[in-house]
Amino acid sequence: MKPKAYLQLFRLPNVFTALADIALGFWLTHEDFEHWAILAVLMCASGVLYTAGMVLNDVFDLADDTRLRPERPLPSGRIDSVWARWLGFELLLTGIALGCLAGYLAGTIWPAVTSAALAVAVLLYDFVLKRTPVAPLAMGACRTLNVLLGASAGAIAWHSMHFVIALGVGLYIVGVTWFARTEASTSNRLRLASATLVMVAGIALLAFYPRWADDALPDWAQPLYAEGLPDRWNLLWLVLAGLISWRCVWAIFDPRPVRVQYAVRQGILSLVLLDAAACLGVRGTEASITILILILPAMFLGRWIYST
Repeated sequence: MKPKAYLQLFRLPNVFTALADIALGFWLTHEDFEHWAILAVLMCASGVLYTAGMVLNDVFDLADDTRLRPERPLPSGRIDSVWARWLGFELLLTGIALGCLAGYLAGTIWPAVTSAALAVAVLLYDFVLKRTPVAPLAMGACRTLNVLLGASAGAIAWHSMHFVIALGVGLYIVGVTWFARTEASTSNRLRLASATLVMVAGIALLAFYPRWADDALPDWAQPLYAEGLPDRWNLLWLVLAGLISWRCVWAIFDPRPVRVQYAVRQGILSLVLLDAAACLGVRGTEASITILILILPAMFLGRWIYST
């Protein structure tokens, strides 16, 4: 048993970003913390499905990793690739089962449907689409579905505002994935610049989501915090966009793998900040903090475990 090798295979620091997506979706569709057990099960489902995606990603990338990243768990032989393939598929099935359990607890079919759709999206990305031009879109779809999974057991139905928030997260990840496409070698500056613009577009969509609110949402689900302080709300998103894009600009001017990988790592971790900020507009500071604290274990573990 090689614990560190498995934690590297799982990209453990990144799992907390998936949990942040679930918390965002949950707080958008729940008035209180009464249904905490459902949140816990949804988080487990998301974490397991994310881990399955990371395992199968390395299984299908074994040939490239043997050439470019021989120190990783599978090409180095620390974990057997046949066992990893079996583990990845078992984790996918476990994630779907947990989604079904969340649906049973909530009395709705949507967590089961959404977790199954997310599992299919993960498999399509890893097995079919990763080496195609649509790979970033496929990864963005996975993140969009992950946010919707968090909202799938809600006390209120999905609303257009929820879809806009989920799409904003997904579009941001499209940019991050595109940015990381050639992180193992010197990247093309134009591609990096284009990917950065996509990331900023995703952030902009999150900043503007209050415009999709209407009377169909109950009072507690309205973006009252964002609408009550519009100047501060816009400033918050400008600051976040600046902090995230600055790291990308640094990599554009110096597109060596070390710079690009650093920008990708920070871009992934920054998703927790974006989730917390999006939650702030609807649920206020306390709910937002419950998401924001997830960045602490992600950053701590990221000191020893790579996340790209």
